Amino acid sequence: MPEEDLVDIKFRLYDGTDIGPFSYSSASTVDMLKQRVVSDWPRGKTMTPKTANEVKLMSFGKILENNKTVGQCKLPLADIGGGIIIMLVVVQQAIEKAKTEKKIDDRPRKVVCSCSIL
Repeated sequence: MPEEDLVDIKFRLYDGTDIGPFSYSSASTVDMLKQRVVSDWPRGKTMTPKTANEVKLMSFGKILENNKTVGQCKLPLADIGGGIIIMLVVVQQAIEKAKTEKKIDDRPRKVVCSCSIL
């Protein structure tokens, strides 16, 4: 890979700790970055993504799409030599869908009445 084709990226986690920096080709996809984040996730964190689908990457205030390349995501400001791009990592764990069907109660209802005579 040519030297100018590489981009240095650091991933900032929710608690302020970092993963990286790592050098990536401008042709690397956001999905590849997410897989790297999941594989290098530090042990002992309260939130740990199980798959790359649970990870969202943000750069320059935008959520990055999986099919975009690193070259498409960086801004002209990132072209200044020697700079490291910091991407924020957001973890959205999958919520298991609970059945929302209501149980039908076929039992006859008891009429309860309480009266007070004064």
